[in-house]
Amino acid sequence: MGRRAHSERGFTLLEMLVALAVFSIAALALLNLETVTVTNTNRIADRTIGQIVARNVAVEALTDPAPPSIGTESGEELNGGRDWQWTRTTGPSPEARILQIDIAVTDASGDRAADLTVFRFAAQ
Repeated sequence: MGRRAHSERGFTLLEMLVALAVFSIAALALLNLETVTVTNTNRIADRTIGQIVARNVAVEALTDPAPPSIGTESGEELNGGRDWQWTRTTGPSPEARILQIDIAVTDASGDRAADLTVFRFAAQ
């Protein structure tokens, strides 16, 4: 009974260091994944609210009894607790009786959050 069997000796220091290195690489990968996920979630939230703002501007242009004048208008809207800047560009479409309305929405830092194009009759 002088020597123990190989399976009873336990792990060597080198084996423990390798195991810790593998674990730390996996943990760093998970932290990186978490960062990317949070960033993408914020970006999706910004685009969702930006689309809501764009649709609000479009509904105003479509439901106004008088069609919007040809040209560019800008404004600001508070939505989701944040300020959003919008630009509405109205121009003729290939069909003379229809106007094309392009709407662009940016957040406070100037990043594009949404683009929307709608059409409406030029005269009611």
